[in-house]
Amino acid sequence: MKPIDLSDEQLVEIIRENDQELYSEIIKRYNQKLSHYLRKFIYDQDELEDVLQVVFIKVYKNLYGFNINKKFSSWIYKIAHNEAINHLKKHSKERISLDEIEYKIIDEKIDISGQVDKKLLKENVEKLLKNIKTKYREPLILFYFEQKSYEEISDILRIPTSTVGTLISRGKKMIKQQIKEE
Repeated sequence: MKPIDLSDEQLVEIIRENDQELYSEIIKRYNQKLSHYLRKFIYDQDELEDVLQVVFIKVYKNLYGFNINKKFSSWIYKIAHNEAINHLKKHSKERISLDEIEYKIIDEKIDISGQVDKKLLKENVEKLLKNIKTKYREPLILFYFEQKSYEEISDILRIPTSTVGTLISRGKKMIKQQIKEE
């Protein structure tokens, strides 16, 4: 069976059985996804790549601690999330960077296009997200931009699933309120 045909969890089992060369498949699968996610927290590309490298090193070192009965993607995103937060604490910078497609996603999902001019929206979405507390911003980013389910977000942020929905709802309300105030 080719590595590409294996689930993440099956791949981890094979890597654990002393085929560490297959770890490159994990990197291939998650490099772009995690880079995309970390970009919401870390603006500088060099810093982002450093944090991403630390994430993959930690994942490799802790692979034997991963519970095969859980979802690997939630586990690796949790490690990436923790490293992003650690980086922000050390460097006390918070900046969110959204690409063109993500502006469209937030416009559609949060339903704010009718309230503001689209050009203004594009210029202000980063500021809007930055102005809400991290506890609301994180689930919004995971849900809307990373397309994670409530259960996955719950695993990544280590909060109850019901709390995920509440935080997303409140985060959306905060963004809408900021728009009204502007």
